[in-house]
Amino acid sequence: MRIVPFLISAIGTAGLIVALNTQLPAGGSKTPRLGYFLSPQQGFWQNAEAVNASHNETTTLTGLKGKVDVYMDERLVPHIYAENDVDAYYTQGYLHAKYRLWQMEFQTHVAAGRLSEIVGPDRIDTDKFFRRMGMVYAAEKTMREASKNKDIKAAIEAYAEGVNDYINKLKPEQIPFEYKLLDYKPETWTPEKTYLFLMFMSYDLTARGVTNDLKMTNARNYFGYEDFDQLYTNVQDSLDPIIPKGTAYLPASIKTTIPAGADSLYYRKATNGGTAVAPVVPDKNNGSNNWAVSGSKTQSGRPILANDPHLGLNLPSLWYEVQITTPTHSTYGASFPGSPAVIIGFNDSIAWGVTNAGRDVIDYYDMRFKDSTLEQYWYNGVWNKADVKEEIIKVKGRPDVIDHVAYTAFGPVMYDASYKNESTKGKYLALKWTAHEGGQGLQTFYDLNRAKNFDDYLNAIHKWTCPGQNFVFASKTGDIAIKQQGAFVARWNRQGDFIMPGEDNQYMWQGIIPNEENPMIKNPERGFVSSANQKSTDDTYPYYLGAASDFPVYRGVIINKKLAAMNHITAADIQQMQTDNYNVFAEMARPALMKFVNESLLTADERKYLGILKNWNLRNDIGEQGATVFRAIWDSLETTIWKDEFEKSTMPLPWPDEPVLLDIMLKDSMYYFADNANTPDNTETLTDAVLLAIQKASKTCMILEKKGELAWGKFKDTRVSHLLKIDPLSRLHLPIGGGAHIINATTTTHGPSWRMIVHLTDEVEAYGVYPGGQSGNPGSKFYDNFVDAWATGKYFRILFLKKEAAAKNKQIKWHLTFTNS
Repeated sequence: MRIVPFLISAIGTAGLIVALNTQLPAGGSKTPRLGYFLSPQQGFWQNAEAVNASHNETTTLTGLKGKVDVYMDERLVPHIYAENDVDAYYTQGYLHAKYRLWQMEFQTHVAAGRLSEIVGPDRIDTDKFFRRMGMVYAAEKTMREASKNKDIKAAIEAYAEGVNDYINKLKPEQIPFEYKLLDYKPETWTPEKTYLFLMFMSYDLTARGVTNDLKMTNARNYFGYEDFDQLYTNVQDSLDPIIPKGTAYLPASIKTTIPAGADSLYYRKATNGGTAVAPVVPDKNNGSNNWAVSGSKTQSGRPILANDPHLGLNLPSLWYEVQITTPTHSTYGASFPGSPAVIIGFNDSIAWGVTNAGRDVIDYYDMRFKDSTLEQYWYNGVWNKADVKEEIIKVKGRPDVIDHVAYTAFGPVMYDASYKNESTKGKYLALKWTAHEGGQGLQTFYDLNRAKNFDDYLNAIHKWTCPGQNFVFASKTGDIAIKQQGAFVARWNRQGDFIMPGEDNQYMWQGIIPNEENPMIKNPERGFVSSANQKSTDDTYPYYLGAASDFPVYRGVIINKKLAAMNHITAADIQQMQTDNYNVFAEMARPALMKFVNESLLTADERKYLGILKNWNLRNDIGEQGATVFRAIWDSLETTIWKDEFEKSTMPLPWPDEPVLLDIMLKDSMYYFADNANTPDNTETLTDAVLLAIQKASKTCMILEKKGELAWGKFKDTRVSHLLKIDPLSRLHLPIGGGAHIINATTTTHGPSWRMIVHLTDEVEAYGVYPGGQSGNPGSKFYDNFVDAWATGKYFRILFLKKEAAAKNKQIKWHLTFTNS
């Protein structure tokens, strides 16, 4: 009878094995196989890293030509010393993979439209979106173009070999945590993946146009052009441009021509139709600050450069610190896991940084196709053959999804009958993007890493095409400069703000602005250069820069105001400025609000909160209640002014930017849109709107105060989220001030992703910090160990070391040696 218990036990064991190696039905494809995930030998337990773990390593990397020494400092920053450039990038690829492999591959899966492979069917629309953006198409084209340069080709290939060398050495228990959680494995890294990642960054920094053009078209159709031009004005009264007002510009070498009939067909077209809204929208606040002060304004007599790119706050961090030293250069800075070289940084001669230019490089064209096959489209009076590409989207746990994307003279068709939402109304919208043209962008950073002077800097950035950037520069020889660089379309007024007709070439781009006509300034008399994503020039610049809504105003105002007043500047002064929480927008807006306030109509509670606003020091520090009260009142005022008109639209509309309302309040007490369209028997004024806004905001503030969340830091509640939005792997409730329009531009999920300050003394004095850690492993103490310093405005002194000094430096903790045998 022993066979019966044995069978029961065997059946139970088999059932348990099957159950533990099957994904749970409730979680579908996003749950791990528990048997594998919980395995003591190979599961997530193995990703826990001892606090005192050694990072020493002696390894054979078969693709190396010589020996590479890596000295790892106490912050886990590698200082790579290689005998040649190719070996340096091979080693950089190996180290990126060692510490950031999952992040690297996950981001390229997003860019390639392959998320459904690893997370399941709820990402099919996201995958369709990125495939219809032409991300793979653009990456392949860029790779072909870039590979014409043998140095870039060798660097990218060596980097990929280094990544694969690490992957091939991975033991099952060493596979990063997220692979185990999502139950998939790393795949071979290819040079194309590097270009896909760079395409994703291009999308993140330029693709507001993917949704802006659509929403702006809706707004023009809904309001009519005259009202639209008031609500979305291109006039910015407070603008302090990157290039000082009054600067003389070369005359435009490309004379743009507005198409005949544009008044009726483009500017004033009346229609009840609408347009789509993209399912994946980059953060509008993607921007940055950068500036450089000349030696005439510093205590040392040497330039100081600062940069803090503002991006989404994620773990693992977008950035990875590194020093790369070879016989051709020694460079330190922030690198992208997924790409060789240093992206923002300095060497022993120069420093550079970037901010987003905000220029419009994406347009939509309304196409006419012969039939649903999308094989032919009407263009210039004839039916043209489209190139229809089949996109096979693999879906975890489901059959493949097949999509078809038509490529036209303008570019891929983003929206058609098979990919639409309720507001496309049968439109076929082709997308034209400068990123589709390919380019030599990676060579810009390759060359900047080796640049010695202003001419080298200029030659390097002239290779940059997309996304448009403001490249700031400083050198040990005393030069400072800033230039807006990219492949910028020569546009006529408001070209590309709306969807354009696509049945002929009248609305096709008429040229790319030559490099020498892009805005630039070198060694200005005022002793500094700066940018904060504002418009680069005043209206005397001969080309249309794009809709004003693409350009924030106030960070540029306060940065220039502070720099103009500062002298005898030190690196410590720049640290304090880079983390400053002063709200210059509120400085302008508070008196504008107060002139419309009738306090006799307020209740005691309303007067209390108004009093907090009046006595506020205009700083968005974490404990300031006034910052929260101001934000509550201003948000309520915008809702009061705009909501009655906007809620009647069945299509998504962009709300006017804050400068629009503020400029109106500063100069006009009678405002058409202050009247509530829902009360036809009354005519409301700005005074009525401000009263109602204070009443609404006071109720909100009372609730916040009862919850203990009236202080700005509690209200804003900044977080740095894991890329999978898993709270236990994120850093929540961070005590940090700042906000929109503030130099410390930290919002709830967005902010300075890398703060860097470089003082170009004989021995470079540099500081940096980012909200993350060098390791992508949540089980490592180096996963998020910089976050607290970043939140409190502290910096790490950067170790920029020669090899001999690195071997002896007390802050160097580990030594990694790589050879080819």
